[in-house]
Amino acid sequence: MSRLQTTDGLTEEQQDLLKLVKEFVDEQIIPVAQELEHADEYPQKIVDQMKEMGIFGLMIPEEFGGLGESLLTYALCVEEIARGWMPVSGIINTHFIVAYMILKHGTEEQKQHYLPKMATGEVRGAFSMSEPALGSDVAGIKTKAVRDGDSDDWTINGQKMWLTNGGSANLVAVLCRTELGAESPHKNMSTFLIDKTEGFGETAQGVTVPGKIEKMGYKGVDTTELIFDNHKTSTAQLLGGEPGKGFYQMMDGVEVGRVNVASRACGLMMRAFELGIEYAQQRETFGKKIIDHQGILFRIADMAAKVEAGHQLMVKAARLKDKGERNDLEAGIAKYMAAEYCADVVEQSFRIHGGFGYTKEYEIERLYREAPMLLIGEGTAEIQKMIIGKSILKDYPAKR
Repeated sequence: MSRLQTTDGLTEEQQDLLKLVKEFVDEQIIPVAQELEHADEYPQKIVDQMKEMGIFGLMIPEEFGGLGESLLTYALCVEEIARGWMPVSGIINTHFIVAYMILKHGTEEQKQHYLPKMATGEVRGAFSMSEPALGSDVAGIKTKAVRDGDSDDWTINGQKMWLTNGGSANLVAVLCRTELGAESPHKNMSTFLIDKTEGFGETAQGVTVPGKIEKMGYKGVDTTELIFDNHKTSTAQLLGGEPGKGFYQMMDGVEVGRVNVASRACGLMMRAFELGIEYAQQRETFGKKIIDHQGILFRIADMAAKVEAGHQLMVKAARLKDKGERNDLEAGIAKYMAAEYCADVVEQSFRIHGGFGYTKEYEIERLYREAPMLLIGEGTAEIQKMIIGKSILKDYPAKR
């Protein structure tokens, strides 16, 4: 077993589950990833197998039909899946965030209604904050939910952007502006649970998914817009049953989502490292293997250090959350560093491959197009630095 990306203190059950996932990745995902990616084909067979394995219910408690595993276990599984093909981990990432939000913030009725179906993958979740005119500026959202007097009826209008699984999901957690008269814009936001059908076009009354957004990488998984045109809903679909808490609910979901993105970056860079070190031991130049050239050996050493560091940062952040402690600082550091390390490790592996790395025949070309998404997803590097900086200032106040 590799000395890189090992995790101390795992139970026998966790080790067995991770072994099962690793075998699944090696046997069922890696052999078909290139073909599916080049065709931009949704990996339905892989998704069906993940349903059978219980992957969609990993963190959902047993009382709701899930496996009741920890965030750490989930993150380690995602790391392995991303090693095989990063978009597959994206298929379960937003589903996981929505399930987590319902579990932590939903009413008892919402938990009973959604979580058992989410555990089996019958209901698949997507997560929606961004809009065309904004990304990280969540306070500036314009999609609005208006209440009909004092009734339980609401009408939603607006346009959302960058929904991973926007077409394949049949449940979307949507952040909306709800004018409640609060001084802080953050307290005038609410999260609605929107039921829809899978596919594109009008997927529910007043809800349209126009189609897939074409991307340079991150193929297979669908990324979409979501348009609301007088969509009618009710207070029963308001997460937690009370307006004004949407921003904090979403930020809680994003916090665990950042651990998830860090784990995806760890998996992707591990695959890039595997490809690079293998190629370096096969390719010959100037009468010897290129691994015997000091410059290439230094690259391998640098890649290995970053693969290991990113993993350990991710593990720390996940374990803190599992303890019930705040991990905004640690999740921000893990996401920021793992994504940056991943981009660098992928590029170094690409350079090791030389001209062959630029061809679609070699897997590293695909990884080179997938890595940039992790620099943006769940908050850019600049956003992570703001989170890290503000949190650090609280711990290191000036001495007066």
